[in-house]
Amino acid sequence: MGKSILITGGARSGKSALAERWTLEAGNPAFYIATCRAYDDEMAARIAEHQGRRGPEWQTIAEPTRLVEALQETDGQAPRLVDCLTLWLSNLMEDEADVAAETARLVAALEAQHSTVVLVTNEVGLGIVPENALARAFRDAQGRLNQAIAEVADEVYLAVAGQPLKVKPNAHD
Repeated sequence: MGKSILITGGARSGKSALAERWTLEAGNPAFYIATCRAYDDEMAARIAEHQGRRGPEWQTIAEPTRLVEALQETDGQAPRLVDCLTLWLSNLMEDEADVAAETARLVAALEAQHSTVVLVTNEVGLGIVPENALARAFRDAQGRLNQAIAEVADEVYLAVAGQPLKVKPNAHD
């Protein structure tokens, strides 16, 4: 079975750079499964920044909602980086998808993978309680999603100032 690594942390904590490095250490070339939708110029610039960091060893797959299918279609070919689960969740909620069902599908898919998967997510529950119901629902859903993926991941890291803090060690540690 393939190894799965979850990297969580706050905004600009260095999660993506760590994930990119670790994915390429698992094999080169690699797939970059991008879940972001570019709704405005600022988000398009962020996407371009991420793409500019990556070299020719990356094949990008833009998949804002069909994450399970992207993992299944690329399994056995090369390691994969999913960046990020937070945007995937946001897209699902925007599309009024069944988040619990999609989370269960993702958990099952991760358990069946043969190639390495590195997943990036945001830790959104460390701040104040949001003032509106939608923001609270998103925070709660993100927490449940992160817990479900961390449960099945082989390793879990918290990124702080670009440094990884191991939260869930590999079974061999």
